[in-house]
Amino acid sequence: MPTNVPSRRRTVFVTGANGYIGAAVCRAFVGAGWRTFGLVRRPEAVQDLMAAEIIPVVGTFNELSFLSSLYEKATIFDVIVSCTEDFSGYADHFNKVMVLVKSLAESSKQQGVRSLVLWSSGCKDYGTTEAHGASALVPHTEASPLNPPGVLRQRTENCLRIFDHTDVFDAVLFRPTSVYGRSSSYYGAMLSWVAHEAAAGSGTLKIPANPNNIMHATHVDDCGLAYLAVAEHVDRCAIAGRTFNISSHRYETAQEVGEALAKEYGFERGVEFVSPGDAPPTFPEGLHFVFNFSQWVSSESIRLITGWTDVRPLFSENLTVYRRAYEAALSQGNTNIAAIEGRVGSNFRGLGSS
Repeated sequence: MPTNVPSRRRTVFVTGANGYIGAAVCRAFVGAGWRTFGLVRRPEAVQDLMAAEIIPVVGTFNELSFLSSLYEKATIFDVIVSCTEDFSGYADHFNKVMVLVKSLAESSKQQGVRSLVLWSSGCKDYGTTEAHGASALVPHTEASPLNPPGVLRQRTENCLRIFDHTDVFDAVLFRPTSVYGRSSSYYGAMLSWVAHEAAAGSGTLKIPANPNNIMHATHVDDCGLAYLAVAEHVDRCAIAGRTFNISSHRYETAQEVGEALAKEYGFERGVEFVSPGDAPPTFPEGLHFVFNFSQWVSSESIRLITGWTDVRPLFSENLTVYRRAYEAALSQGNTNIAAIEGRVGSNFRGLGSS
């Protein structure tokens, strides 16, 4: 019998397992050999989880009766990952999720295992930075002051409360940049809008933004591997109680992304940047968060401590592949795409089918 096989396989529980980042986190842990449980609300998502070799758990934060059947399968959870959010009432959402997390951690504690809780927030908690080329431009680090837009304030403030439960578990807070790849999250909304403009016969892609705005994003699978890198770090003391930013090795500018989009979608006259106040009538309001939230984010801490690094090409460097992946997910009725459509704005609805 091989001697390098652990006597008890490590177990992770992921909320929002069929969500955009949650699914990437599950892929990373499954690929590393972890026993991976994924919580989803809808029974229809079970088949997708099983196909990905994730153990499905169907339930909601409002009613935790599913825990009794879960504890028949596992009572020790080495890692618990929260990948859900509710912008309409994040404080209440946080409290509900915490009841579940503490139950899982208490179960593990009774078995002599101190769980590590990995909580998801985002780099927009810091607010914007200067644009590319500005003399005062510096990246946000984990020590930067928090200055979120109003819609994210509840998330920013409540996420810090994960560090109030050191009697039960260790905690780490993640702040990823925007993410792309596969169904592409908000970058997918951008692709659908650009496709709509191309189909309308416009020879110029008009983007309402400063071309020097910073668009710092990370491939979603690199993001999932960052969670894994922290979970598997051998020195718990080096990561517990910390916040880690997750970002690619360099940022892109709106100019770089815009030129790549214009070339990819065949705009004969290329890209033109206009004032945000002169946005085309078809431009979804929510895409200002993509093009006009200029932000450079340092991820040196997680790199130095865990050795994690991003390996996927930047968005503008591999756009054809990312476009095809997004269009395939769109044709398959990916539910995460529909969720993003709702957030981006009502004038985005239907653009993806053009």
